[in-house]
Amino acid sequence: MKEIAEQYANGVYPPDPDLIRAQDGIQQAGMPEISIAPGYGRMLTMLVQMSGARDVIEIGALGGISGICLARGLSTEGKLTSLELKAEYADVARRHMEAAGLGEKVEYRLGDASASLAELEAEGRRFDFFFIDADKEGYPVYLDYAIRLARPGAVIAGDNTLLRGRVADSAKNGPSVQAMRAFNERMATDERLVSTILPAYDGLTLAIVK
Repeated sequence: MKEIAEQYANGVYPPDPDLIRAQDGIQQAGMPEISIAPGYGRMLTMLVQMSGARDVIEIGALGGISGICLARGLSTEGKLTSLELKAEYADVARRHMEAAGLGEKVEYRLGDASASLAELEAEGRRFDFFFIDADKEGYPVYLDYAIRLARPGAVIAGDNTLLRGRVADSAKNGPSVQAMRAFNERMATDERLVSTILPAYDGLTLAIVK
């Protein structure tokens, strides 16, 4: 039933040429096909726009699909900072962002995300919106940085927070599962956050920084 509902919801909307182009480019480049689900991509656009975010950061660019969705919600003066470990992935993402007419909205920073976040903190940068979709074991660390780098009222979104149901399976206790459980529990209990978990697709955990 869950998959049928997701297929129905996706089918209500017309094809998105920019996202189709990006998905095709990801396939052609032999990259992992693990981009955000279309429904949650639309939600990112809405959340960025509704929150009035000016400075948005994504941790994990992959092929640019999430970047396109985030940048679409930005105002004229808004900017997206995209952190990506692999230069070849950032090149693909940049190409797709430019094809979507959003190339001027994004700045890429290459290398380990924790190191890039430390640099941004040292520079005194602050952000209104955080999208976390990178190595799952790093989620708790990325959350710590997000809270420190957040302006009051900032939104934090983490994708794939159900790990295909593994977080709810007591028999599964690998490093990624334990890290994601810690991330979800922290999002739910940290007194500085107001949060919820959306269980569609592979899970999206959302929070507002008080």
